[in-house]
Amino acid sequence: MQSPIITWLRGSVCVEIKGKDTDGFLNAVLSRSLHVWDIRYQGANKIQLEINVSDFFKLRPILRRTGCRVHVTARRGAPFVLEKMSRRKVFLGGIAAFVIALYMLTSLVWQVSITGNDKISDTTILEAAAKQGVYRFQWKFRLKDTAELAKQLQASLPETSWVGIEMKGTHLHIQVVEARIPEKKPLRSPRNLVASKNALVTEILTTKGKPLVKPQMYVRQGDVLISGYIGDENHSQIVVAEGKVRGIVWYTSNIESPLTRQYKVLTGESKSRNYLVIGSRALKLSGFGDPPFNQYETNVKRSTLQWRNFSLPIGWMSEKLMDMRVIEQSIDVDQAREMAIAQARQELLSQTGADSRIISQKILHEKTESGKVYMEVHFEVEENIAQEQPIVTQGE
Repeated sequence: MQSPIITWLRGSVCVEIKGKDTDGFLNAVLSRSLHVWDIRYQGANKIQLEINVSDFFKLRPILRRTGCRVHVTARRGAPFVLEKMSRRKVFLGGIAAFVIALYMLTSLVWQVSITGNDKISDTTILEAAAKQGVYRFQWKFRLKDTAELAKQLQASLPETSWVGIEMKGTHLHIQVVEARIPEKKPLRSPRNLVASKNALVTEILTTKGKPLVKPQMYVRQGDVLISGYIGDENHSQIVVAEGKVRGIVWYTSNIESPLTRQYKVLTGESKSRNYLVIGSRALKLSGFGDPPFNQYETNVKRSTLQWRNFSLPIGWMSEKLMDMRVIEQSIDVDQAREMAIAQARQELLSQTGADSRIISQKILHEKTESGKVYMEVHFEVEENIAQEQPIVTQGE
């Protein structure tokens, strides 16, 4: 018996044989070794059977000799499927165009991503990769082996100690490990350290140079704190003054704070929009028209079509527009004052440096009008007050 797959490829027909000599017809068929199966008697003068397409055309002389008639009831197999498809050329052309387009889309590099770089910019790496033929919309079959590409890319980026390239579908991923190059200390000219602001010195630590101030001394902006001149009149030397000088600096801040706070609240109402995404373009499929909300927040979700390990440049995106209300809440004067002072302290510390700290604060003036609290606050901040001042010698 033939394999079902071979039978389907060759094609078969289901026929009914009618006549007075159906037994003689069946004996003649079997004597000629024609391939028939599934023989069923449906009466004294009628039988049903299946036969290969190639053997069907050999039944004519047997039918004439036995006086039987044949009627085809079903056609099965590849020849009949192909015949039906040949009548639908536009449909076949569409399928072929879709397969070709899908193959072309999956044969392109749609995305190039980089990880592991900190000091080297993405632009530098992408420019070096482009010289090796790695860029978006490049044919994948035109790329060299990933190991060879990684080797050439590392050679063009001396700041890296290792480069790896991995291709996942239409996504090419570049991973780099930056080389650890010791930083070269810049050459520094002789200098003094002077006061950057008027302050009361609280701490002085001299690494190199001659200290000219002590704790609890008041200094003005520009006064020398650590001198770059060391030695005496007979044996003097100019050096790069180094050290740390901290002092108390005084600030006055004018602060205002409203007596109301605004909060965003979601009502639960929402509207959805769906898009078909092809590459970097999106086609809206649903959710047409303006949103029915005056204020709203948008939540976006995007997914990409994948087949096995291939990420296709086709996907869909959904947007959820959520209705939002802004609620105003009144606060008392004490709470407004605390919030305003806390914000002023944070802004002041961000300006004076990470190692600064507020010693004290005092409200000099306060008033409430037009729904706001207005204050004038005095702050004492301990911070680094030293700044460089180059020493200009004769001949420079």
